[in-house]
Amino acid sequence: MRVYPLVFRAAFSWMDAERAHGIGAGLIGLAHRTGAGRVLHRLSAPDPSLHTTVMGLDFPSPFGLAAGFDKHGRHTLALIDLGFGHIEVGTITGAAQPGNPRPRLFRLVPDRGVINRMGFNNDGAAALAPRLAAVRAQLDQRYGSRRPVIGVNIGKTKTVPLEQAVADYEYSTRILAPHADYLVVNVSSPNTPGLRQLQEIDALAPLLRAVRAAAAGRADVPLLVKIAPDLADEDVDAVAALALELGLDGIIATNTTLGRDGLATDAATVTAAGAGGLSGAPLAARSLAVLRRLKAAVGDRLALVSVGGVTTADDVAERLAAGADLVQGYTAFLYEGPFWARRINTGLSRRRR
Repeated sequence: MRVYPLVFRAAFSWMDAERAHGIGAGLIGLAHRTGAGRVLHRLSAPDPSLHTTVMGLDFPSPFGLAAGFDKHGRHTLALIDLGFGHIEVGTITGAAQPGNPRPRLFRLVPDRGVINRMGFNNDGAAALAPRLAAVRAQLDQRYGSRRPVIGVNIGKTKTVPLEQAVADYEYSTRILAPHADYLVVNVSSPNTPGLRQLQEIDALAPLLRAVRAAAAGRADVPLLVKIAPDLADEDVDAVAALALELGLDGIIATNTTLGRDGLATDAATVTAAGAGGLSGAPLAARSLAVLRRLKAAVGDRLALVSVGGVTTADDVAERLAAGADLVQGYTAFLYEGPFWARRINTGLSRRRR
């Protein structure tokens, strides 16, 4: 019998979601600092059969943790103990910012979903850079060439006007690219005013060109863009064509959705949660559809990272079969507990055997 669902119902389900998240992350960090993380790592390390090479990087497993959990880069090593093949840190902005007012994170338990309007709360690029450098150095020392991969997800500072967004992204890139195994341009969060306008091709093309140029000191760092599930199909096609034209390394699909259709949670609870991006199981169908559309458009010319509504090893296997090179999760982590990545890795390795 799995213990964590009982713990969730007894200790976390009644608690403010952001507070519960903080406690959970703190306990994972404590386990790492006290040495229990080494035990967790021995239990959760991916089977060697799961090793995969994507964008020239060696991933211990195709399954990783999406941006949003480790916003401040403080729990990266502890999260790796749990068996994730990569951790995507962020979203990180040029300047530190507190994010939107609380409460800003809400569970939809019947849907195994979450609504968030966090607003890119983080410590800023200058504070994150030395943390990332230290993490990569420790990983190199501990794992050598087969270490878990660290992605860095960057977004726009809220107070920066949209017409100055390119300079803001360039600043973050110059500071963070030297410490990233791969870099993600996030233009798809619904919680920073105007951000999704940067997904429009006329705005996205110069932004991505500028980020690529700003990362010139790390010409080898793979560059990806993260898109929203709410894009129309023709806009998904346009982003795919642009990514190929600019020589990007990949696309991450998808971020959270503004949609609220088909939810099992009662309407009053959903309304009370208010604005924000919905993630978790309700996003699965659209994320899978976007993945399939991207695969048809780009074939094997770009790496595709699928995220949205992934819970089980079967879900991950379905995304890989549909064309994903890597798969990420986040929301299900809140419901499944610390051995979630281990269960997925075990399920995937059994399939491969």
